[in-house]
Amino acid sequence: MIIVAGTIRIDPDKRQAFLPHAQKMLTATRKEAGCLVYSYAFDVEDAGLVRIYEEWDSRTHLEAHFKVPHMADWRAALEAIGAHSRSIKAYESEGGEAV
Repeated sequence: MIIVAGTIRIDPDKRQAFLPHAQKMLTATRKEAGCLVYSYAFDVEDAGLVRIYEEWDSRTHLEAHFKVPHMADWRAALEAIGAHSRSIKAYESEGGEAV
């Protein structure tokens, strides 16, 4: 399994502009083969910080995700609303254990 986790920053005043694009991306991506979890969340203490968390069956599925048309739309939307300070990494995992 591949876990993708990270953050992007947006101006807190752009939150309402961000939401419809994020919802469209979530809906489309969750239908992709190999997508197990795909979510965004605003940080409780920092209104401009968006946390990203994803789980994919494999690196092949993640690589395919980067090439889908809705990914290009998402990137354009993020640029249009001024998203910045992107920090996202992929990690290999064996699935973890309950703690």
